Amino acid sequence: MRAKILLQLRPLKEFSIPFTGLKIGKHQFDFEIDNSFFDAFEYSLVKKGDLKVNVELDKQETMLILQIHVAGTIKLDCDKCLSEFNAPIDIQERQIVKFAEDELESDDLEIIMLSKKETSLDIAEILYEFITVSVPYIKICEQDGDGTQCDQEMIARLERLANPALQEEEETTSDDPRWEALKKLK
Repeated sequence: MRAKILLQLRPLKEFSIPFTGLKIGKHQFDFEIDNSFFDAFEYSLVKKGDLKVNVELDKQETMLILQIHVAGTIKLDCDKCLSEFNAPIDIQERQIVKFAEDELESDDLEIIMLSKKETSLDIAEILYEFITVSVPYIKICEQDGDGTQCDQEMIARLERLANPALQEEEETTSDDPRWEALKKLK
């Protein structure tokens, strides 16, 4: 079930497709998604991105069939070294919109029910869901990124914090001469 995020979507008016004036057949729409798109969604998993969206709308008598292609990069935080990296995205999805007398809920996630009184279709939430679902569960810059390697300095620092024995060893190997005197007491 799609959550309605009305207050946040108002700045995303450009993602609305007016279908009432269109003839029956296929129509092309192009959109660009940048950081302001993700800012409109509170608690968004993705904060930054640069994506191009191509929507082919096939208008029929009783429904609309959308073929959606989203391509570009989003910025993610690596789960291993915590650095930010560009993750490529390439999404091909289909969305069906059926018209009904009154807005009914559809059990099928691929079908959206729309009132016959509607004059346009807002696809911002649909695009947001497709992008969010495409984010990998485990985000590692070496695997999913643009060829960048994990920050080895940060990984070494995290390993020292996770293993107290390494941390103690590092403290005792400092250049302070007092530690040398203490070592002789052993």
